[in-house]
Amino acid sequence: MSWFNRRSRGAEATPTKLDREATREDLAALEAFVATRRGVEFYLEPETTATDTTVVAIAHDGEWIRRRTGTPRAAGGIARKHAVPLYEAARTGYPERMRTWSRAHPERHAR
Repeated sequence: MSWFNRRSRGAEATPTKLDREATREDLAALEAFVATRRGVEFYLEPETTATDTTVVAIAHDGEWIRRRTGTPRAAGGIARKHAVPLYEAARTGYPERMRTWSRAHPERHAR
């Protein structure tokens, strides 16, 4: 009897499809954000069943963007290229300045 396994056996064989892969435009957006803002830090978010690996880039004033990178290695490459610190969001969390900025600019990141 399988009380704790509610998935059918066929579900394990079905691969998960991400909403979309990272593109060159995603990586270019991160690079443009770094080039036009001060004090940018990257926060790496792991791949999930719905989304590819992402990076949240947060500027000194809390302005932020989230873009797919495809792999943690790609995120690390951009961070090294631009001398931007890269943190694991799951370990460090996000800085308060990001939440403050989001509250002040709800039109930019409405969900």
